[in-house]
Amino acid sequence: MTPLRFGTSGWRAVLGEEFTVANVRLVCRAIAEHVLETAEAGSPEVVVGYDTRFLSERFARVAADTLADGGLRPLLCDAATPTPAVAFHVLRLGLAGAVTITASHNPPEYNGVKFTPAWGGPALPETTRAIEVRIDAVARRGTEAGPHDPAARPDRLAPRLFDARPDYLAGLSRLVDLDAIRRRRLRVVVDPLYGAARGYLDLALERAGAAVTAIHNVRDPYFGGRRPDPDAEGLRDLSAAVGHNGAALGLATDGDADRFGVVDEEGTFVAPNTVLGVLLDYLATTREWRGGVARSVATTHLIDAVAAEHGLTVHETPVGFKYIGARLADGSAIFGGEESAGLSITGHVPDKDGVLACLLAAEMMARTGEGIRQRTEALFRRVGAYHSTRVDLTTTMSMERRVAAILADPPARLAGTVVDRVVRLDGCKLVLADGSWLLLRPSGTEPLVRCYAEADSPERLAEVLAAGRNLLGA
Repeated sequence: MTPLRFGTSGWRAVLGEEFTVANVRLVCRAIAEHVLETAEAGSPEVVVGYDTRFLSERFARVAADTLADGGLRPLLCDAATPTPAVAFHVLRLGLAGAVTITASHNPPEYNGVKFTPAWGGPALPETTRAIEVRIDAVARRGTEAGPHDPAARPDRLAPRLFDARPDYLAGLSRLVDLDAIRRRRLRVVVDPLYGAARGYLDLALERAGAAVTAIHNVRDPYFGGRRPDPDAEGLRDLSAAVGHNGAALGLATDGDADRFGVVDEEGTFVAPNTVLGVLLDYLATTREWRGGVARSVATTHLIDAVAAEHGLTVHETPVGFKYIGARLADGSAIFGGEESAGLSITGHVPDKDGVLACLLAAEMMARTGEGIRQRTEALFRRVGAYHSTRVDLTTTMSMERRVAAILADPPARLAGTVVDRVVRLDGCKLVLADGSWLLLRPSGTEPLVRCYAEADSPERLAEVLAAGRNLLGA
């Protein structure tokens, strides 16, 4: 059997191959043992959530029963629930953690198990490593991870059904100025991409008085035949719907609603890096924030420019919102963002929340009366322009050797400019003297090198990216 291992945000695998009922039991039994050993005395409560993927509700029931067999007290969500809503209730109820059945934005043939510890953020590497060790041990013991046997644990507490929506939406209403949306009566198109935000983002906006048109608002485990990812390709229908409905804004979330997508009033997709910079500028102004902001090493330096203007400190982290979440949790950051459409703020869960990000974008437009495009142009005039991209390159043997050589001995110049500094938090990031940068980051799970780049113009961005490709021999 191939060992089951956690990636950036949980264990994910293809349905019917590695993702099976037996393996879900195996993973959840290991999680139960970990929680019992690390939580306070008694019978700790956990919440179990799930997304809209094929059989997710069945796998969630299996997870809840297995956790109960392992000595925990599970609260089982009664419907598909956004991952951030699950994390919200871990904190609200003081639970020992959560398990969510989701593969987030991955293709429809995947599903997964995500563990959220008691602190409310994504599990850090030391936690997932400890769970992996237990998975291997449970697998060796064999039958102990099998189906529920009522006689095996007479003190077992059966899972209880739980409605996560009311309190989560109430929590969001304390973070977002819904009255501003109500006064402006925004016309918005919402696209949950057939995912878990159905009945969450659209309902929150409707309650705030927005004129909401929802598309892809039914359950489809195939997600329309594509990844439930709110990127430019995935939001083509949303872009068309914004124009057709004369809407001021298009808002989207991914399969489990932890990522956001924004389309402006002209139906143009807005890059997540740009959204992060614009929202940070708006929030720092309206909330009069003081403190730190956290971004991953792969995320736009527009955040740095905005932070400098508002007197905020920037904390750069490895890739993965768990590292940003840790900064939010310990109070060293009041805003966290990553280029893969992740955002959260102080006072909320230390995990990314696409529903929150969309509501903040709607608030900004309602309160200022300005569109995303207008806000972006004004911000670029003040702090300079930032254009970024990411390209994934399939590795060859020769490219792997080149990557290893670059990581060991980075070049002193790139794209005709001196390398000002090298950042080794995650991969190798070359920051050039003109402010442009290139990050080369080998994937830990696929034969890929992820190339991130940023510059002050599309032309300069192309030069930096081309230099990176040349460096790799691509």
